[in-house]
Amino acid sequence: MSIIRKSFSISTFIYPHLFFPNLNLFFLTKQRNKSFSTIMATSSTNSVANRHEIPQILNPRTIVKKVSSKPQQEGVGVIVRRSIGTPELKNLDPFLMLDYATFSPPNGFPDHPHRGFETVTYVLEGALKHEDFAGHRGIIRAGDLQWMTAGKGILHSELPTGDIPNKGLQLWINLSSKDKMIEPNYQELQSKDINRAQKDGIDVRVIAGEAFGVRSPIYTRTPTMYLDFTMNPGAELQQLIPRGWNAFAYIVEGEGVFGEEGSSPSTAHNVLVLSNGDGVRAWNKSGGPLRFMLIAGQPLNEPVVQYGPFVMNTREEIQQTLEDYQLCKNGFEKAKHWKSRR
Repeated sequence: MSIIRKSFSISTFIYPHLFFPNLNLFFLTKQRNKSFSTIMATSSTNSVANRHEIPQILNPRTIVKKVSSKPQQEGVGVIVRRSIGTPELKNLDPFLMLDYATFSPPNGFPDHPHRGFETVTYVLEGALKHEDFAGHRGIIRAGDLQWMTAGKGILHSELPTGDIPNKGLQLWINLSSKDKMIEPNYQELQSKDINRAQKDGIDVRVIAGEAFGVRSPIYTRTPTMYLDFTMNPGAELQQLIPRGWNAFAYIVEGEGVFGEEGSSPSTAHNVLVLSNGDGVRAWNKSGGPLRFMLIAGQPLNEPVVQYGPFVMNTREEIQQTLEDYQLCKNGFEKAKHWKSRR
């Protein structure tokens, strides 16, 4: 569940189905409408990373807040560890929500809508089948990425497939007011096509932005960096982050030291909100691997009014969105007769 500002009472937000019975809300997400692109990336080699000079970070970012993601239930039988999108960290402009989800068939996220933002789904284990009301369907497997722009409206489902538990991350990224009502769109990368580099005991998968001289082909309407780092014991990282962007690290596995070398180590399922600066430093002083996501984005500095899976700028826009969804218009026309194949 996410945060709603200005518009509705807290009871309306937490139990929206009591006030809008036709609105089926299941949270976590992804998918699209008309335009769909599968991006083919060129896998990077070690030689590229070896030519990359270690950056000089003059104003290193430090940890200003640590948030532990605690398990809670969402969708149908899904356990998520939510960090961004909680009372402790309502949002981190432009990020609205971050979930680490674990679920197995038949549990998942049945048919549910979105408007006004993007979802980034990154499967770590298992496989996730998705389908939307425009006829787009497929399977996101371990290591695959789906970057979905909901724009003016998507109705879709996300359900696990296979016998092993599905584990993955979903990030919600806000869209600026000028982009909230654009046509839905997908960008997808298979695991083998995500650009990757290794250097000095560090492996990075470049989902968005750049690291070690390697860039991702993903286009980010809201400028975003999303890097998946794995550090061997004894490795040290220096990674540039654009000044003025909000940034955080989410630790998936192991423990690491971030910001200042003398800081206490942080462990798995913690979000580390970073101060402003030109980059971040990290150390793996443990005896095992450290895996974390380093994510940063340019703030939109716009009002946020959120009602579950709808994120707009004003209360009036949210009311219009609810009407559009219930009456199947203004982007939700195909929702009238659509139901996913379970």
